[in-house]
Amino acid sequence: MSMSLRSNPGAKCYEIAITMGDPAGIGPEIICRALKAMSSADRASAIVVGDPAIYRRAAVSVDAELIFVPLDQPSSGDHCVAISVVDVPMGADIPDGQISAGAGDMAFRCVQAAVSLVQSGRAQVIVTAPLNKAALHEAGHHYDGHTGMLAALTGAPSSFMLLASETLSTLHVSTHVSLREAIDRVTPERIIATVEAGNAHLVALGLSAPRIAVAGLNPHCGEGGIFGDEDSRCIAPAVERLRERGFDVSGPISADTVFYRASKGEFDLVVAQYHDQGHIPVKLIAFDTTVNVSLGLPLQRTSVDHGTAFDIAWQGKADATNMRSAIAYARRLASGRHS
Repeated sequence: MSMSLRSNPGAKCYEIAITMGDPAGIGPEIICRALKAMSSADRASAIVVGDPAIYRRAAVSVDAELIFVPLDQPSSGDHCVAISVVDVPMGADIPDGQISAGAGDMAFRCVQAAVSLVQSGRAQVIVTAPLNKAALHEAGHHYDGHTGMLAALTGAPSSFMLLASETLSTLHVSTHVSLREAIDRVTPERIIATVEAGNAHLVALGLSAPRIAVAGLNPHCGEGGIFGDEDSRCIAPAVERLRERGFDVSGPISADTVFYRASKGEFDLVVAQYHDQGHIPVKLIAFDTTVNVSLGLPLQRTSVDHGTAFDIAWQGKADATNMRSAIAYARRLASGRHS
């Protein structure tokens, strides 16, 4: 399905559309906790996507007084929340805290509905609660996660994963692939596209001249070719071409120092060459508040940076700190506000 924004005269446009994620996990609970903590004005600018009965159960679980009102039906009161209804299919079995095809299908259909909300001009930014990849695959939806799914749903040729925090932000040349395949993806073209996406994102948030560092792939950036030539053969030429075009980009910089330098304020963004290279430092510094942001898509999406937590799901224990961070970042994207 390709992306096609359409106007919807007279219909309310919500700042954010929040998808339920895997209903067997903690997604519904952390969404309800986040809604409970919002002002009535912020609740009025959000729409949730999913099954009303599941959300009502989650609201009870976290002691949140919330009333879920189907989209475009009259509502009043501080506790009302608009919902784009995606019902659990008749007869579907979704046991709490377990992988199931029913839960995987629900997670997919909620994202699909959120994309439609953005396409129709009813929402600006999508916020996703966590899904389970095994459940997604069991339901026949063979994606590597939200980012790949959104790329397919919108017809985007490629996408990039940004992990954003107040202290350190990283953008990845590759994410959910094997380390062997990740090395093959370190090409000048992919590095240039990654930097372009990161620069455009930061400019959209109001940063006029983003300072971007590109991490090296090999120890000490290859040590002159002793430990591999990818840094000199692929990364350095990409950085040079970007600098010639006016980007404020540095690299390759050895990965054992670049994240420290960025955390101290020298850079606004670090481009990591593969999943763990970028994830480990950000999660070490800001595990509870890091936001997962998809770049390179014809829509904007943020997400929590944790999983479904099946072990504590539906026990009223789930912490919504990360969901609140994802929602706050999405509101910044909706308003074009940099922090």
